[in-house]
Amino acid sequence: MKKWTIGVDVGGTEVKFGLFDDKLQEKWSIPTNIQDKGAHILPEIAESVVERCRASGIHKEDLAGIGIGLPGPVLGGNIVKGCVNLGWAEIPVADELSRLLEAAFEQKEGNSSASVGMGTVIPVQAANDANVAALGEMWLGGGKNCTSLVMVTLGTGVGGGIVTDGHILDGVGGCAGEIGHIICVEEEDIVGSCNCGNRGCLEQIASATGIVNYSRHYLDKSDIPSILRDILKEKESFSAKDVLDAAKSGDGAAEQIVDKITMYLGRVLAGICLVVNPECILIGGGVSAAGEYLRARVEQKFREQAFPGIKDTAVRLAVLGNEAGIAGAAYMIQGKDSSL
Repeated sequence: MKKWTIGVDVGGTEVKFGLFDDKLQEKWSIPTNIQDKGAHILPEIAESVVERCRASGIHKEDLAGIGIGLPGPVLGGNIVKGCVNLGWAEIPVADELSRLLEAAFEQKEGNSSASVGMGTVIPVQAANDANVAALGEMWLGGGKNCTSLVMVTLGTGVGGGIVTDGHILDGVGGCAGEIGHIICVEEEDIVGSCNCGNRGCLEQIASATGIVNYSRHYLDKSDIPSILRDILKEKESFSAKDVLDAAKSGDGAAEQIVDKITMYLGRVLAGICLVVNPECILIGGGVSAAGEYLRARVEQKFREQAFPGIKDTAVRLAVLGNEAGIAGAAYMIQGKDSSL
């Protein structure tokens, strides 16, 4: 009998779903309902899963399980230690979603012949969303054919995930892989404080927001002509993409800004790789849309600062984009079931 897995990626505005066998077969999404402190999120996920299974002719006994990625630290594949943007405190997500799925399947299938295996429990596995994305890239993306990798995601913030021997490294408190909060920035380059409350975090200079803040800081301290100054005069603001595009075009100030940003990123990655010694490094997130230009510079700065035994670690771009989370969530179940 064919077994299916469903990967779920919970974000602050959207919940993404993917139906997988050995690859993604179908995907869909629903809005994230954060009313009543997120009390409706898991019931609506269960309802959506069951509705889609019913529409696709998939019965409960056809499901190997559900994986779910969450924007917060997760312990033991079950308990999320709070998700501020969802309104959640500590919740046993996997246990609760499994219970809700049982109830939703029972309601939809009743006592019909389709409900064979009704007494079985649908396995649910939960993990942090950035860690899950790293797992997805290992399975179907830029880290394919690797069993260990470090992934850094450069978006509004800086996230990360570490995979060793094909499994997420999440740590005793679920905080392993919080790459963006490694303190590495020297005082002269720090702008304000990080959202975590510390100063000098990688996120303060390598996130999309951090790139803009540092760029403004750099321009204020120098008198080098720059396209970015022209953009500021016209629009009063610029984006991380503007900075990278300016650097690509040969803008001297932008090139120096990118040089500093990639130096810190390379420094952090060199330190992490000396601890876990992965097969490859992946760069993902919205900022990675800068492509080979950014990848090559991060690789250069990494190699300049890395211990000799890890200098040759491959540096690649993540390729799955928004599908990384659902793929990794599904793989949490796939990787445990050798029959799939």
